[in-house]
Amino acid sequence: MPTDLTLYLAAPRGFCAGVDRAIKIVEMAIEKWGAPVYVRHEIVHNKFVVDGLRAKGAVFVEELDDCPADRPVIFSAHGVPKSVPAEAARREMVFVDATCPLVSKVHIEAERHHQNGLQMVMIGHAGHPETLGTMGQLPQGEVLLVETVADVAGIAPRDPAKLAFITQTTLSVDDTADIVAALKARFPAIIGPHKEDICYATTNRQEAVKAIAPKIDALLVIGAPNSSNSKRLVEVGRAAGCGYAQLVQRADDIDWRALGALKAVGVTAGASAPEVLVNEVIDAFRARFDVTVDLVETARENVEFKVPRVLREPA
Repeated sequence: MPTDLTLYLAAPRGFCAGVDRAIKIVEMAIEKWGAPVYVRHEIVHNKFVVDGLRAKGAVFVEELDDCPADRPVIFSAHGVPKSVPAEAARREMVFVDATCPLVSKVHIEAERHHQNGLQMVMIGHAGHPETLGTMGQLPQGEVLLVETVADVAGIAPRDPAKLAFITQTTLSVDDTADIVAALKARFPAIIGPHKEDICYATTNRQEAVKAIAPKIDALLVIGAPNSSNSKRLVEVGRAAGCGYAQLVQRADDIDWRALGALKAVGVTAGASAPEVLVNEVIDAFRARFDVTVDLVETARENVEFKVPRVLREPA
């Protein structure tokens, strides 16, 4: 006789508008120009999505040098340094920028502060494509990176009175608030963004995890190991008191022994994980338990971003 188990399904979860748009851009580019279409870096951080697009004719490369000049190239949703489109234009390549509009907003902000003579402090993860893309909007040395509260003490700006800060869009809301507080304490004149840089989707998914955390014995976050927003959901779950919080790419990765004899499990998905993988996880639980699914909705999302005009025009 299967044991009773309640699955608390967080909402919002899964695809955000920026990810939706980026995937659509690759599909429409293949439709318009035929295969192969090259994509610089994984379009979004999810193996299932990337493999699906590869099967349709997308070729994923790490650098522009890996692309032939006579085929279209797409830049990933995470954004790219300014040097990349400049080089594509120099090589007379057809290129489409799939940078999430909310990441582009941060780029524009950095540019504006730079023009006003301010040096930037970026709160982000070193080496993450979004951080590299944002820092690459400005000349070398114009963006100082901090990852933790401790890093704030170590930076040496040109002029402490002429500083502004920006953040990666996929950070932990709570951790970032602590870093911002440390920046403001050390540099009282520092200027922040008009509207928070952490995007609506990251914030909403973290809030939903906080709402289910008190009800559950374990949390499963469906997402890729290189997905910043997915890894943050695991951390948020743990910080909210969830003793067992695990990142899984899909149902095959679930450690059933570690879950043991649980009564309540939370399920959510990072912003680049498709709903089909959520359903796969629910089905895996149904095969082992007598499952009741309880949807916990903390926000409704109706954001939609248009694809670039070049893809809406006939070939």
